[in-house]
Amino acid sequence: MKICLAQINPTVGDIDNNLKKIKGSIKKAGDGVDLIVFPEMVLSGYPPRDLLHKKQLIFKVNSAVEELIDFSRDYPQLGIIIGAPVETGKKAGKGLYNSGLLISNGSLLFKQHKSLLPTYDVFDETRYFDPAEEIATYLFKGERLGITICEDIWNDPDLWENRHYDLDPVDILVNKGASIIINISASPFQYDKDEIRTNILKNYVNKYEIPFVYLNQVGGNDELIFDGQSMIINKNGEMLGKLKAFADDLLSIELSRDIEQVDRPYTIQKKQDDKIASVEQALVLGIKDYFQKCGFKKAVIGLSGGIDSAVTLCLAAEALGADNILAVSMPGPYSSEGSVIDSRELAGNLGVDFKVISIKDIFESYKNTLSGYFADLPEDVTEENIQARIRGNILMAFSNKFGHLVLATGNKSELAVGYCTLYGDMSGGISVLADVPKTMVYELASYINRKQEMIPEEIIEKAPSAELRPDQKDEDSLPPYAVLDKILYYYIDKNMSIKEIAAQGYDQEMVSWVINRVDNNEYKRRQAAPGLKLTSKAFGMGRRMPVAAQLN
Repeated sequence: MKICLAQINPTVGDIDNNLKKIKGSIKKAGDGVDLIVFPEMVLSGYPPRDLLHKKQLIFKVNSAVEELIDFSRDYPQLGIIIGAPVETGKKAGKGLYNSGLLISNGSLLFKQHKSLLPTYDVFDETRYFDPAEEIATYLFKGERLGITICEDIWNDPDLWENRHYDLDPVDILVNKGASIIINISASPFQYDKDEIRTNILKNYVNKYEIPFVYLNQVGGNDELIFDGQSMIINKNGEMLGKLKAFADDLLSIELSRDIEQVDRPYTIQKKQDDKIASVEQALVLGIKDYFQKCGFKKAVIGLSGGIDSAVTLCLAAEALGADNILAVSMPGPYSSEGSVIDSRELAGNLGVDFKVISIKDIFESYKNTLSGYFADLPEDVTEENIQARIRGNILMAFSNKFGHLVLATGNKSELAVGYCTLYGDMSGGISVLADVPKTMVYELASYINRKQEMIPEEIIEKAPSAELRPDQKDEDSLPPYAVLDKILYYYIDKNMSIKEIAAQGYDQEMVSWVINRVDNNEYKRRQAAPGLKLTSKAFGMGRRMPVAAQLN
C-alpha cells in the first residue's frame, strides 16, 4: 500500500479554505497512491473550542464532507482519511464525535470516533464530544486499517505509570486484526515532546510488530503551536519517513510486507542545538500564523535595551519581515544611554523602522498632576508603574493609528512572580515569550546570534533591569534567574510543595517567597495577552487557577 502523509496548516473555522488545502494535497499526491492521510479535525481546524456549539460550523463541515465525497470520484483508487467533528444523532450527550473518516470513490466507507477524550493541560474535549461506543477496523485494499485519533495512542500501559483511562484503543485494534495503525493527530508543540511521541509509536510497533502511521497538524492557532513532524515507522521499528517540522509537507511511502520505498529518503539530522532551534521555529511560526489568521500585517514593539524585547524583535522580524516591524525606544528618567544606543544598533542590524520617543516630560506631567494627592509620600512602585504604563499607552497609540499589533515582550519568569506591570509592559495582542523562562531567553539570544551578531553583545551581557528607578537591577527584587527558573519549574510544571522543592537543595524561605508571589499574581496573568505555549505547563489555558482563593 502506498500511503501519502498530508501535513497541512488549517485555520480554525475556515472550512472553505481548509477543504481547498485538502483538495490541493490530493492533487499533489500523484498517481499510484492508495491512501492519503490528513490531521485530526482538519476540516474545522483544531482546537475549534466553542465554535463547535455553533450550528453554522457543523453545517459547513457536513457540506464540506459531502463535497469531498463527491470530489473523491475523480480519484477512484484513492482512500482519503480526514478528521472532522461528526454529529452523533442522539439527544443525550454532547451531540458530537471527534472522528476519523475514510472516503473513497464517492462513498463514506468508514467512521471511527475518538475514544479517549483528554481534559488535562490545554485540552477540554469532554466539553464538546462524546467518546466512541465502538472501536473497529476496516479492510481497505488488502490491509486492515486501525484508525486512532491523537489521545487514543497516549495510554500505553507500558509507558505511563499514572494512566488517565482504562482503555487502550491500539490494543483493541490489534486484537481485532489491524495490520496498520493510523493515528491522525493535533498534538501541540512542547519543546521536549517529539522524542516522547516517537517513543510511544516505537513502543507500540515493538510490542505488536505492525507499522504505525502518525499524521500531525502543523501551524499556530491562538496560543497553541503545532509542529507537524508526522512519520511512518515500519513493523521493524525503523523510521521510514518523517515530515518537516513547523511547515506544510507531503510525503508518499510504499509500505508493504515485502518492500518499502520512500519518495523522499529520510535522513536523521541531530544537532546539539536542536531543542533551542525548535523553540525558535515554534515561536516564529506562532507569531506568523497569529498575525495571518487574525488579519494583521504589521507589529509594533517597545525596545527597552534589554534581552527580552531584543529576542522578541528578532523573532518578529523573522516571522513577519523587517518591513512590517516598528520598534520604539521610550527612554525615561532612569534609562541608561546605552539602552537607546543598543536598541538603535539592534534595529539597524535587523533593518526595522526605529523611533525614539522620550517619556520624561509625560512622566513629569503625571507626577505634577498627582502631586497634590501624593504630597509628602515617597516615590515607590507607583511611580515605577506609571512609567511602564506611559510606554504601554504610546505603543497602543501607534497600534490604533496605524493598525499595528503590539507584541508584549515579558518572559515566563517575570509573569510568574508578577514582575511586570498591568496596562504597561503587559500590553499587547500576543505575548511572545510568556512561556519562555528567562534562562531560555538567553539561550534563544545565543541561537539567534549563532551566525552573526544580530543582538548586540552589550544587551546580552548587561545585568537585567527594568530601569524604573536609579541603579535598578532585577536581582535586587528577585532570586538569580537560574535559581528562580528551577523553583518555578518544580512548582508550576511539577506541582511540588514548598517542602518538596526545598528538599531539592533550595532555601525554604526563598521557595516560600517565590510560591507566594506566583499565587498572589494570578490576577495579573488573568488579564495578560495570550501567550504562545512551549512548555509542559503554560499560563493561560494550560494552567487554570482561581484568582480569589486561599490554599493553606
